[in-house]
Amino acid sequence: MKTLFPAYAHPGPELELDADTWIVRDNPGDRSTLHQSLGRIDLDWGSRSLADVLTDVDAWRADGVEGLFLDRAPAGSGGVGPVALTVRLAARRGLHRVVLNPGVPTHPLYRELGVRICTFEGPWSAYQSWDGDGTRPGDGHIVHGVPSALLTAARRLMGRRGAGFGLATDASPDLSPAGAPGGGAHSAD
Repeated sequence: MKTLFPAYAHPGPELELDADTWIVRDNPGDRSTLHQSLGRIDLDWGSRSLADVLTDVDAWRADGVEGLFLDRAPAGSGGVGPVALTVRLAARRGLHRVVLNPGVPTHPLYRELGVRICTFEGPWSAYQSWDGDGTRPGDGHIVHGVPSALLTAARRLMGRRGAGFGLATDASPDLSPAGAPGGGAHSAD
């Protein structure tokens, strides 16, 4: 399974990063690692203007990231158009690796965009009882707040549920009033 480190759970210096590890960065210019990274763009569930999103795409392209992490993405059919346009314009700017993170299963039209989709993002307590309806093998799962002693068990459960990428971490995102993750480094498995 590929590992995706969201901004609130950056890997510690003791973790050896490999070709299957991607770091999500919050802001252009904050490159603390030379490892492959994705620039985080907050879509605010589809309420941000396309002009603002494209300004972010251009800032990340200038920064030299390998792709984009479209966070807080819409999941319903009404958001497909703006997300599709963002994905196409990112590709024209050389940013072909895109991860869409609505944190829930999406409308089937999103599958036609050819991007990776995180269909679960939430706490360990919710992941344990999650039924996985609407997901496909290879989708991403980001599970936070896992007790340290259960990190290995959480990763195994992710594998059994068909996660193709993601992260099980003991970190818990600090949510700002707008709901965006933030915070410092935490250990992860």
